[in-house]
Amino acid sequence: MTMGERFVSEVISPVVSTCDTSRMAIGEPGLPREFLWRDRTLRIAEVLRTWRETGKCRHGSPERYVRKHWFEVITTANDIMNIYFERQSHRGKKGDRWWLFSIREAEEERKEDSFHP
Repeated sequence: MTMGERFVSEVISPVVSTCDTSRMAIGEPGLPREFLWRDRTLRIAEVLRTWRETGKCRHGSPERYVRKHWFEVITTANDIMNIYFERQSHRGKKGDRWWLFSIREAEEERKEDSFHP
């Protein structure tokens, strides 16, 4: 994480009607353009980068599997967020698959930019 970035690790709820279904045909999650978090609607303006996290097979096979799909996004409020989609539900909880990992809020950026010793 970078300076000004805050660790969150909380579930976010996708607004299903805003999902980008084009990537689903190749087995990737359809990134929603909107999520609900702490009674707020987060709207994604742009995807800055994506990556995958892999892990060993849990049944002894030498194969590696994608565990998480990560997205660094900027919201319409200019917050930069790292979110991820878990291929399997987190700790067995059904439905908890999208997570807000960290956030760098736009207000913090402006404060840092305006400070000149």
